Amino acid sequence: MRSIDLDSLEIFRAVAQEGGVLRAAHKLNRVQSNVTTRVKQLEQRLGRPLFRKHGRGLVLSAEGELLLSYAQRLFRLADEAENELRSGQPMGVLRIGALESTAGSRLAPILSRYHRLHPGVVIELVTGTTGALLQRVAQFEVEAAFVSEPFTSEGMSSVKVFDEELVLITAKGMPPVRRPTDLAGLSVVAFAAGCSYRRCLEDWLGGSAMLPARTLELASYQAMIACVAAGTGFAIVPRSLLMALKAASEVQQHVLPPKVRRNQTHLVWTGVPSRALAQLQKLL
Repeated sequence: MRSIDLDSLEIFRAVAQEGGVLRAAHKLNRVQSNVTTRVKQLEQRLGRPLFRKHGRGLVLSAEGELLLSYAQRLFRLADEAENELRSGQPMGVLRIGALESTAGSRLAPILSRYHRLHPGVVIELVTGTTGALLQRVAQFEVEAAFVSEPFTSEGMSSVKVFDEELVLITAKGMPPVRRPTDLAGLSVVAFAAGCSYRRCLEDWLGGSAMLPARTLELASYQAMIACVAAGTGFAIVPRSLLMALKAASEVQQHVLPPKVRRNQTHLVWTGVPSRALAQLQKLL
């Protein structure tokens, strides 16, 4: 069976990223017919269509999406192999994902120290919910990600890295919240579906069959805390984030039951860690 060469994958990736053959040809400094031929040869070799027409451009087929995820991983490994053989030190780009709360309260001192120890590595950080980050790891868009419980990571490795205490926050003046029914008539302020902290909160509320008046989805903790402080509703956040944002005085905190309050952040990844990732794991 013939192997797929990196040059063909580079052409395939360029067409996927540029959304068409002409723009990919300009990017690669190749003639358009050459790019078209190489893509067709790759499709014939694999026996699967990699693109489908969308308007005047091209978009990836399901098979193309799968191949692109493998191509990204192969390019990363090729770059890593070349860099490490030349220098003996971790080099290149390390793409990692993190919860917004973890990025805001935990990672700054760790990544700062990492940069001092390994200046040849450029860290690219993306944030998202646990569900979105797990998908990025599975598709090799990031090499590893910091996610929170509960989560399912089939085929991935993981290690616990941070202990978190989750607290319920409301506007000031709210009576103590001892049970979900104390929140009746109020709105949940949370990230979109896929946030594991939101899932913890919904499970706790559901245990008492308490349905919030509505759910307001926001994209940042700063916005969530501001809405809660204004009396819009209630939310669940890590205490470490409140301290990092110096926002503890803006809201009222309520202690949650132990099974909800205690949470752990994990680092997840697939396959054998690169040298750059292994050095980050060592710091953690």
